[in-house]
Amino acid sequence: MAKILIVEDEPSLSEPIKAYLTHEHHLVEVVPDGAEAMERLKFYKYDVIILDWMLPGLLGVEVCKQFRANGGTTPILMLTAKKQTQEKVYALDAGADDYLTKPFDVQEVSARVRALLRRPQAVAGNVLRAKNVVLEPSTFRVTRDGTDVQLLPKEFALLEFFMRHPNQVFSAEALLDRVWSSDSDASPETIRTYIKRLRQKIDTKGSTSLINTVHGVGYKLDA
Repeated sequence: MAKILIVEDEPSLSEPIKAYLTHEHHLVEVVPDGAEAMERLKFYKYDVIILDWMLPGLLGVEVCKQFRANGGTTPILMLTAKKQTQEKVYALDAGADDYLTKPFDVQEVSARVRALLRRPQAVAGNVLRAKNVVLEPSTFRVTRDGTDVQLLPKEFALLEFFMRHPNQVFSAEALLDRVWSSDSDASPETIRTYIKRLRQKIDTKGSTSLINTVHGVGYKLDA
């Protein structure tokens, strides 16, 4: 699962993309203009940004420039009706990682999102592994020592996030920001509850927990 921000002012485009990516178990948020996108990006982190070029107020390419100038590193997929080579070069030079011209099929958007998600992670294929636990994002499957583990959607999303960021410590607040919707009323206690459930399901009896508590700081997955 990835947390994705779509910046698109035409519901006829944003809604099918959101529906398709949500069906693929991603957490998707939509904003209709560049100014609101910049506000979201100030306070929340996303794994991928799908950004339309032509937006009311602040153009998508300007959002891209400002986001990169502020140190933002999230992969950006630019959507636009502009097809000239120089315009594609301009978007890429502004900080976009990929470029898709309209009209397009939502399946191609999804494929490009998967490609962008693969870039930062050292992942073999589309399978994530941590010790004796294997997670397959495309099939929504988790196994421990080859035996299926049944996880609830948010448990799966939290485990996938940890497995994509092994050996990194995240506070409860950071996990809420990355795995839960920005307008969710979940709390740090929610994180503690989900961590406890995950440990019960994925840990091997008598062995050290895969997800460790770093006291006073947060949690990390030991890979």
